[in-house]
Amino acid sequence: MIRSELIQKVADENPHLYQRDVERIVNTIFEEIIDAMARGDRVELRGFGAFSVKSRDARTGRNPRTGESVEVEAKSVPFFKTGKLLRDRLNGK
Repeated sequence: MIRSELIQKVADENPHLYQRDVERIVNTIFEEIIDAMARGDRVELRGFGAFSVKSRDARTGRNPRTGESVEVEAKSVPFFKTGKLLRDRLNGK
């Protein structure tokens, strides 16, 4: 599902809301999650999962095309851990 499909589904299930308002709501939710993660905060949606940021140390990598060693800088990467309810639904429980 892509963002526009999510917006359309929410709008269809809430006919009393305008499409533009639903779009603003969905975009605001995503922006708040992104902003919280950019600050290094953890975002937990009960039953769905938790978004967090993990740090990766600098390391020596390898260019797969040439085999040459390259230095890879330390960086932060997003991490998602599924919630129990989501895991159970995916596994048919």
